[in-house]
Amino acid sequence: MSREGTLVPSREGESSATPQGRRRSRVLRTLVLGGLVATLLVTCWLSITIGSRAVTLDAVWAALNGRAEGFDEAAVAKRIPRTGLAVIAGASLAVSGLAMQAVTRNPLADPGILGVNAGASLAVTTGIAWFGLALPTSFIWVAIAGAGLTAVIVYLVGSLGAGGPTPLKLTLAGAAFTIALSAFVSAVVLPRQDIGMNVISWQIGGVGGATQAVLVRVLPFLLVGLVLAWLMARGMNTLGLGDEMAASLGERVWTTRLLASAAAVVLCGATTAVAGPIGFVGLVVPHTCRMLAGVDHRWLVPYSAVGGAILLTGADVLGRVVHPPAEMDVGIITALVGAPVFIAIVRRRTVREL
Repeated sequence: MSREGTLVPSREGESSATPQGRRRSRVLRTLVLGGLVATLLVTCWLSITIGSRAVTLDAVWAALNGRAEGFDEAAVAKRIPRTGLAVIAGASLAVSGLAMQAVTRNPLADPGILGVNAGASLAVTTGIAWFGLALPTSFIWVAIAGAGLTAVIVYLVGSLGAGGPTPLKLTLAGAAFTIALSAFVSAVVLPRQDIGMNVISWQIGGVGGATQAVLVRVLPFLLVGLVLAWLMARGMNTLGLGDEMAASLGERVWTTRLLASAAAVVLCGATTAVAGPIGFVGLVVPHTCRMLAGVDHRWLVPYSAVGGAILLTGADVLGRVVHPPAEMDVGIITALVGAPVFIAIVRRRTVREL
């Protein structure tokens, strides 16, 4: 991170300047990534076995083989799609936040903070209230359109005035639009008592309503977004040097920015459609991963994907054990984790000076 608070590539030490140092760095990063993947597998296992009814190892294998009966079969059949949605939603939100931070060069960028979640939420709420949308699978295109339109407007508003789209102006513009769009959501929902509770529950953010049909419909969108973000990783590295420097190195700045933004919008919009507007995952995970992998987006994209999956799946497990048999939605858990991180980032000197 530079003195101005933007995210730029930097050397990780003199040892990485030599071939031997680079090999050592790659091996270390690969080992850490492998450790994160192992942690994710353990978290997924906990997600399948922990709940209002504990499921044993034998029961899980029996359910996977179609041999379980009664409550065990029902519990496993419910938790597998839920775990799958938590994994892909967490990965998508984390990579979406990473891409937004790279494109805007804003360390505070996050789908929730920049208002993108709120735009997707308003679009889905309007679709439910005015156009009769009823299934999460029908929300996806509407949510992506709302997220994309909001992202464009916030960027344009944050670009007004001297200095262009600075991190502070983008954050303030996003906060203002989040408040305004949330007010519009309330205005749409309040007169409609028939949809009020469903919309309120969806807005908290959670994966409890996951089904196999939801996973099948949303997975292609999220895979496209994740692959596109990974393909743009090298370009996002170059964007951190500044537009002029990136252009001088042969980077097509606006093409890279457009494609990386598209990846962020698709990931955020599709996830919001099926899981609700879950905040702070895209803020907490990329900053944590930079401490593990440095600032190279070729590593940060997979690190953030795995880290986001761990965070959201772990939050879902935690929400089940806090006050059983009642459950706490993952949106509440991530807010409790993310809010202190956001405050800590804002209090850092590099951001305070913006």
